[in-house]
Amino acid sequence: MSAERSAPVSDEAADPRPVLAVDIGGTKIAVALVGPDAAVSDRVVVPTPVSGRPEEAWATVTAAAAGPLARAAARGGIRGIGIGSAGPVDPAAGTISPVMITVWRDAPVRAWAAAWAPGVPVVLTGDGICVATGEHWAGAGRGARNMLGCTVSTGVGGGLILGGRPWPGPSSNAGHIGHVITDPDGPSCPCGSRGCLELTASGTALLSRARAAGWIGPGPGASTADLADAARAEDPVATRAFADAGRALAAAFTSVCAVCDLDLIVVGGGVAQAGPLLFDAIDAGMREFAGLPFLRRVAVRRAELGADTGLIGAAAPLHRPDRYAAPENLRPPPASHPLP
Repeated sequence: MSAERSAPVSDEAADPRPVLAVDIGGTKIAVALVGPDAAVSDRVVVPTPVSGRPEEAWATVTAAAAGPLARAAARGGIRGIGIGSAGPVDPAAGTISPVMITVWRDAPVRAWAAAWAPGVPVVLTGDGICVATGEHWAGAGRGARNMLGCTVSTGVGGGLILGGRPWPGPSSNAGHIGHVITDPDGPSCPCGSRGCLELTASGTALLSRARAAGWIGPGPGASTADLADAARAEDPVATRAFADAGRALAAAFTSVCAVCDLDLIVVGGGVAQAGPLLFDAIDAGMREFAGLPFLRRVAVRRAELGADTGLIGAAAPLHRPDRYAAPENLRPPPASHPLP
């Protein structure tokens, strides 16, 4: 977290205990303690398991959580567990089925996490909503009434704040902007559709498209940061990859704003670390596509919370249930799933 950022005011300051937050992404999983002031501590980051049985993959998360849980126990315990995950998610059932992590189809992570600290509430939220709530509570979206929080990383996710509150929708997957169609004649997507935004704008897509166009990079382990360095050095293939990603994001953002009449879009995730390479292309695309006056007033901001956005957003419903808790997260986790 940035040292300059002022802490949000918590209405729940009477309970100083932290939330154990878990952020499940396509490349890595982060576990940390998040305080009522959104301060993040005791962070542990591990690679996301992409093979084996779901129970074996969850054992990696359990091992990562052991240290933060033990340290919290020595200081009075935790007030709850907040899990943010790539989607789709089903908070009512407590399961996740990330498109980019096929090993975790219908994995009952809410029930599994409940075993770490019996008796405390466990909240499961889609990673897009976590980005939106994290930035709305403690980052670039503070004070916004209607906004989209978008993460551009291994995949592309999003979540909506409408009327100052999260709007997860009936299935808890509203704002899933990565699967907005930006190219109807485009390639097939693992979600079952074709031409999804994620196939152009995600970090995975950026690297794949750049390599297909002849970019070699530093080797097989090249990252979007390497691609960004190449673009800054005026490599035409790398430059075009970021330009295409920004334009596709702008097309999707404009479409969502036309439907939801938003004031603000906050963009985070690993690809957003490219800075002006991506945001200048988004701004140019917004000017191109936003014809109506109410669309031209929409602001686009870079997320302020960095890698902590998902963790803070996962903790927000427990620290600020008055503002961020969804009804399905108030139910106890199902007891029908055996523990791994």
